[in-house]
Amino acid sequence: MNDRPDARPPTTPSPATPSPGTATPAPASDPGERRFNVSYITRVEGEGSLHLRVRDGAVLEAKLGIFEAPRYFERLVVGRTPDEVVDIVARICGICPVAYQMSAVHAFEDAFGVAIDPSVRALRRLLYCGEWIQSHALHVYLLHAPDFLGYPSAIAMAADHRAIVERGLAIKKIGNRIISILGARSIHPVSVRVGGFSRVPRREELERLRPALDEAVELGRETVAMVTGFTAPDFAREPRLVSLRHETEYPFNEGRIVSSDGLDLAPGRWDDAFEEEQVEHSNALQARTKEGQIYLLGPAARVTLAGDRLHPLAAEALERTGLREAIRTNIYWSIAARAVELLHALAEARQIIDAYRPPAAPAVAWSPRPGRAAWATEAPRGLLFHHYEVDERGLIAAARIVPPTSQNQAAIEQDLALFAPGVLDLPPAEATLRLEQLIRSYDPCISCATHFLDLTIEED
Repeated sequence: MNDRPDARPPTTPSPATPSPGTATPAPASDPGERRFNVSYITRVEGEGSLHLRVRDGAVLEAKLGIFEAPRYFERLVVGRTPDEVVDIVARICGICPVAYQMSAVHAFEDAFGVAIDPSVRALRRLLYCGEWIQSHALHVYLLHAPDFLGYPSAIAMAADHRAIVERGLAIKKIGNRIISILGARSIHPVSVRVGGFSRVPRREELERLRPALDEAVELGRETVAMVTGFTAPDFAREPRLVSLRHETEYPFNEGRIVSSDGLDLAPGRWDDAFEEEQVEHSNALQARTKEGQIYLLGPAARVTLAGDRLHPLAAEALERTGLREAIRTNIYWSIAARAVELLHALAEARQIIDAYRPPAAPAVAWSPRPGRAAWATEAPRGLLFHHYEVDERGLIAAARIVPPTSQNQAAIEQDLALFAPGVLDLPPAEATLRLEQLIRSYDPCISCATHFLDLTIEED
């Protein structure tokens, strides 16, 4: 019996190290080989490791180990109602719970033929803006900027660059406030429902955010200017990019799945073009195209494939950076793409609030139907796909959730193999920094990925 909840243990045990985040030599069976291990990658969400095997300056093997314990969310939702699922999947991630809720709620509404009020649709984009604001601010300022400014952590960076850290925290705060107003709390919001929300805000509640958003938009401009002044390692390759693209809007929760090589799919048809496979060294499945091709998700893909849909303020900021091509080819410049998206989310949030009129009711009535429910939205880290089977009682019979980090894992390993030969002769600490910086460029949410593996149960 192949019962597919979320996980099975990796077959390669995780090595221990007395100094997390530092490269250590490892014995190799071939005397011509060198092993390079980073047992705990710092400044990412969750716990992962990096292992490289090198011979004659060429990387034979690059493995991003994801060894957090699986959490079985795909089994936890079986037997639940759609609204229960929307609440449960929000617990997968404390940084991007809205993305998990939106993928689920859109999947059910598409399957059940639910037409939501236009004001509810606008509020969902606003909720997504809040998530992108807090997530991108967290990554740009606290997780990734220390790499470019030469500090081991945001705390160490604050001693010399207090104003930079305070700016990041101020931007993150406005994102949290938006989520709290719409979702009833800033982490794991609880108001999203099939057909709408359990409660919608009064106009004056949102208008109170306006002064803070005006200030945050200016801070967003400063963010783009700041990261444009960074110096990124030299690196270039031709990636296969995948994201949503909408006819008129920058993609959050609607649009078609497109790619840099011509893919064009409805948001519920991800599995028509992509599939997953188990790898021994990871507690996450890796995704590739049906033809076995590796692809890349996230801000760099979105800016490249949907940059003409950016808010005018963000589009202007992107052009001023002069980094459009570098964003496409050099993953280290994803920090610039995130900064541009941060400005977009701030500007769009202000625009939505100015135009907001409360809907007649928080939600519309709906009835479940048996069958397939599937949808993809854009989490801060990239495309997130949900697929559910609904039974005759309106309960979930099976679920599959494909997080962006598990889809990006193969691309991360491919980039490591391309980049590593140029840094492995550096002192171990410096080589570690450059390789960890590459991984952090993807902003991996390792905890999100760990709920997503196969479990095989054999019965007599």
